[in-house]
Amino acid sequence: MPFSLHPSLFRLSAVALTVSAATSVADDPKESDYYQIQAIPNPDKLVLEVGALEHTPEGRIFATTRRGDVFTVTDALGPDVSTAKLKLFAGGLHEVLGATWNEKNQSLYITQRPEVTRLHDDDGDGRADTFETVCDGWGITGDYHEYAFGSKFDPDGNMWVVLCLTGSFTSDTEYRGWGLRITPDGRMLPSVCGIRSPGGIGFNAAGDAFYTDNQGPWNGSSSLKWLKPGSFAGNPTGNKWFSITTEIGPRPPEPHDQSRMVTEREHVPTLVPPAVMLPHAHLGQSPTAIICDRTGGKFGPFKDQLFVSEQTFSNIARVSLEKVNGVYQGVAIPFLEGFGSGLIGMTLTDSGILFAGGSDRGWGSRGGKPYSFDRVVWTGKTPFEILNMTAEPDGFTLSFTAPVNKETAGDPASYAMRAWTWAYRQEYGGPEVDQVKPVISAATVSSDGMKVRLKAAPLTKGHVHYLQSPGVRSADGVPLLHGDAYYTLNEIPASGS
Repeated sequence: MPFSLHPSLFRLSAVALTVSAATSVADDPKESDYYQIQAIPNPDKLVLEVGALEHTPEGRIFATTRRGDVFTVTDALGPDVSTAKLKLFAGGLHEVLGATWNEKNQSLYITQRPEVTRLHDDDGDGRADTFETVCDGWGITGDYHEYAFGSKFDPDGNMWVVLCLTGSFTSDTEYRGWGLRITPDGRMLPSVCGIRSPGGIGFNAAGDAFYTDNQGPWNGSSSLKWLKPGSFAGNPTGNKWFSITTEIGPRPPEPHDQSRMVTEREHVPTLVPPAVMLPHAHLGQSPTAIICDRTGGKFGPFKDQLFVSEQTFSNIARVSLEKVNGVYQGVAIPFLEGFGSGLIGMTLTDSGILFAGGSDRGWGSRGGKPYSFDRVVWTGKTPFEILNMTAEPDGFTLSFTAPVNKETAGDPASYAMRAWTWAYRQEYGGPEVDQVKPVISAATVSSDGMKVRLKAAPLTKGHVHYLQSPGVRSADGVPLLHGDAYYTLNEIPASGS
């Protein structure tokens, strides 16, 4: 990690030292104690550069690929992953980066570069027979970077599609750099402008759409952004296409170069800030898929939170959102690492099994393999984690998955914090700027030990507030599985709110 605490920055209380000493290295928690990564067998050595994943109520998994194939995966939900089998469902498509199952008409809707397509197995032999164009209202030039990522169905039955810019920097054909809604009858509704380089799209528990955008021009770092209909997501390159649509109102003003997001929100009324920054080189470099845990506890204690996969770091982060003054913001926390390749697609079944896959083609990844396809199963053990971090007028409230040791968690010296932002600029990415070091002056533990109220100052609107909690222990003396948390503070709650 690029930032770590120097011993002089905090002092552990005598109690914390005692608890830490009582926990041997052998007893320190490991991710695999709680969540295990299991490879899906591939006896035919198929090139499974997974682009999207979907599951059906009866237990089939659909795996689409960057190479234009769609496979069905059966018998993948049992205790023995070796029983899983792959079968080609469709081929000849163009970089399929979205898949959603329609139970009513028993069809798979996929998003490929030029269109949304409905696939249907007419004769029940396990292969798609019908390939029906649902919507193809956007343009493509053949440029390598013109990816199209498609969502599941939203609460109104629409699909969302987010379109990368051309070559990462320009918008050479219709709606490159936009978010589109595709209605059930195939109409295309241009809905959000200002997109740069999406890597995935999904919904939170409330049904609002989000996408992951990658570091680059007008994006100092990668982030998770809210697709609020009618909004501007930050990159003005594709705003030229306001000339051909009246769906979302007038073209927004151009942002000022070398500014700050919090400043430009006053200048551009429709600008919606990133809900959660995913700090570059901390949590990853290329965020991708988004899934919400709607399993009701079958995948552990993270009900209604989001999991965001990562291509470069081959890992998954966990995100919890809240709305303050009508704007989404929240915290990102590491969740699970060690996947074989760069993750691009994910799905989480109703039974609580997560499937994830991807490839390293084009960018490379920490996983080291050219492609991978895995499932993640929860062992049933609950890790000691920061469950959530929410904003307060004068600090933050932490909630935990298990009761804390009140003396360690109640000692302000068990924590440290720093905060920063990035320049909002036309140049590619950028360093962390406007550094601030908030002081944590108090840590008040709830009577049940499940929450800690941190008093911290100063709080800075528009900054990521990076919390480390190395001194915190559970009531059983166990350290946090992940002690780092990154809170994006778009709005500071008012006193008494």
